[in-house]
Amino acid sequence: MAVIDLPVDRVLAWRATRQLLDRPAGAETDTVVGRLVGVQAQLASAAAQAVAARQPTSQRGTTAAALAAGALAKTWAMRGTLHLLRTVDAPSCLSLLAAGRFWEKGSWQRSFVTVGQLDAIAEAAVSALDGRILGREQLTAEIVARTGDATLAGHLTSGWGAVLKPLAWQGLLVHGPADGNRVTFTRPDTLLPDWPGLPDPDTAADRVVPAYLGAYGPADAETFDQWLSRGGWKRPMLRGWFRRLVEAGELVEVTVDGRPAYARAGDVEEIAAAEPTDEVRLLPAFDQWVLGPGTKDPTVVPPARRSDVSRAAGWIAPVVVHRGRVVGTWEARDGEPEVTLWPESPPVPAERLDAERERLRSYLKGVGDA
Repeated sequence: MAVIDLPVDRVLAWRATRQLLDRPAGAETDTVVGRLVGVQAQLASAAAQAVAARQPTSQRGTTAAALAAGALAKTWAMRGTLHLLRTVDAPSCLSLLAAGRFWEKGSWQRSFVTVGQLDAIAEAAVSALDGRILGREQLTAEIVARTGDATLAGHLTSGWGAVLKPLAWQGLLVHGPADGNRVTFTRPDTLLPDWPGLPDPDTAADRVVPAYLGAYGPADAETFDQWLSRGGWKRPMLRGWFRRLVEAGELVEVTVDGRPAYARAGDVEEIAAAEPTDEVRLLPAFDQWVLGPGTKDPTVVPPARRSDVSRAAGWIAPVVVHRGRVVGTWEARDGEPEVTLWPESPPVPAERLDAERERLRSYLKGVGDA
């Protein structure tokens, strides 16, 4: 069977619809987070805005409400960064990360703690968090007391949470309800009564790979791995997931402007028929439109402008998107979105940009928590 070649403009048009950038009716908060296979939440306000940018009417407070209702979980997930995940999706995403056993690498142990120490931390944390919600300092004190290892305190109080991330990936710990500016932690089965535990990695891959391609595809296995773990997975296992899904008929091999990729079998006709529009979107910092394919994807971020988007200390700038491509950046100053369009980019329809700026202005000046 001949491999179908899909034009990149149609791919981007299809992705925009799949990522709900057309703002359809019924785009509830958990629906948006699920479709995107998680929303990066290092910055809570950016995560809330990423959801609002995909809803017919942008509102504040919806992500906080979904967290409080147990529809979403907040935990360290893809690429070791804090994410909002739909509760029903979190076990599969975490299973793939846990199966990588990244904390067993010598370089990780030399920088942080040994595997033996981490096992002791995990055992102590599971006991300490049973039916309880603890702040970082409280959890640190409990773990140090239970392990008898005072050297762990410095690692546990680090704001980066390096030694707690493996616990999150193993489904032993999630972020608890916000307590002002204080971070809290608890066990998933304490916060989420229906928590099922983690599936085996192959079962998880059968769920997560198609979900990823349903929002960011077509894509190759290496792009998926960059999104999942910054390229940490062993290639044979990674490619085996894709090969098994192809053999099952769920995925097909395609090309995008000649570049090999995979797509969900049921999506190919829709992608080929997708029509680009002139819609303009102002998307927040760390938006999944950029993070899903990665800032190195030249079809989304022009290579000459990558440093304008991917900045120092891991900051991903708020972006202006037209016809699926990043054409500039913006920043908020006193509730006013100030837009910088790149002069080399194709013309952006002024009236559509003005309408998007007005929508964002209303959101930024809104009342209530993000």
